[in-house]
Amino acid sequence: MSLKASDLKVGDTHSERLVEDLKRTQLVQYAGASGDYNPLHTDELFTVKVAGYPSVFAHGMLTMGMTGRMLTNHVGDGRLTKYGVRFTSQVWPGDTLDSTATVTGLSEVDGVKLVDLDVVTVNQNGVEVLKGYAQARID
Repeated sequence: MSLKASDLKVGDTHSERLVEDLKRTQLVQYAGASGDYNPLHTDELFTVKVAGYPSVFAHGMLTMGMTGRMLTNHVGDGRLTKYGVRFTSQVWPGDTLDSTATVTGLSEVDGVKLVDLDVVTVNQNGVEVLKGYAQARID
């Protein structure tokens, strides 16, 4: 079922839990899938002793990908026309992430109906870890 412009209004929100208790294994799996083997994400000894962080942390693109999945769950596959984010805080093993998309605008361009969305992902403490925008085709 796809979103319909007639069912949406500015201010409407859609929220989803992205991950509960992010595991280090998921970071390693993402490193393998993405080809991004930066040791900050997988090598605890390097990250703590050399780089000075308290632990390994998630790839920003992993957080962006999970947030993007929330968007496509909401608007439908193949409907995003724009999607951009800023990473605002690190995501650590053990974090639980929730994301919310808020309708900021509805328009029609060349007969194509569009919804504009603000996107925010927060951790279990309410700390914003990602902030962004998206646009999608709707019916």
